[in-house]
Amino acid sequence: MEIERINEHTVKFYISYNDIEQRGFEREEIWYNRERSEELFWEMMDEIHQEEEFTIDGPLWIQVQALEKGLEVLVTRAQLSKDGNKYELPVGDDKIPVDEKIESLLDQQFHSKYEENDFVEEFEEENFQFLIRFNDFEDVISLAHRIQLNGLNNSLYSYENKYYLFIEFNEELYTEDELENMLSIVLEYGNESALSVHRIEEYGKKIINENALTEMVKYFSL
Repeated sequence: MEIERINEHTVKFYISYNDIEQRGFEREEIWYNRERSEELFWEMMDEIHQEEEFTIDGPLWIQVQALEKGLEVLVTRAQLSKDGNKYELPVGDDKIPVDEKIESLLDQQFHSKYEENDFVEEFEEENFQFLIRFNDFEDVISLAHRIQLNGLNNSLYSYENKYYLFIEFNEELYTEDELENMLSIVLEYGNESALSVHRIEEYGKKIINENALTEMVKYFSL
C-alpha cells in the first residue's frame, strides 16, 4: 500500500487489487459486503496511523476512486468550527460545513470505532472481544505482571513485528465496571487494533494459545 500525507488533515493512499487479495479479501466483496469493506478500510487506517501518525479524532470525509489496478482513497478529518457547534472540512483556505446527516453517519460508522481513547464504553455483546496491539514485547510482559485476566480467554500472537493480545470478556464472571477497569489497564500498555482476529490467526503466528498473560508471568520476569 502506498501512503501520501497531503497535509495535517488529509491523507491519500493507494492499494492494488493484488494487495487486497493478499490480505484475504476478494475484489467483489469490498463493494458488496459492507462488513468486509469496513474491515479492509480500518485495517488500512491502522497502518496509516502507525506510519503517518494520522489519528482519527472526529468524523471523516472519504473519497474512493476505483482505478484499473486498485483503489485510491482520500481521507480527510473534519474539524470543529470556531464556535464548536459543527464540523467543517478543511479545503485550502476555505471551510466546507459537513452536513449534519453525513456528520452523524460518519461519526457513528468510523469515529467511535477507531478512536483509541473511546474503547472503554458501555459494553454490548458484540464488544466483548478485543484485539490489542503492542509495539514492544516488553509492554506485554509488563501488562502480564500488572493484571492476569483470570477466567477470561486471552491469546497472544505476533504479526508483522507487532504483538497482538486477543481477549474475550465475560460479563458472567465480572461486573460491567470490573470489565471496564480491566480494559482500561490493558489499554495503558497497548492500543485497540483495527485488524480482525481472523486475519491475525491466518497470517500471524500464535505464541500462546490460552491464558497468555498467566503463562507470560511464568516465563518472563520484570
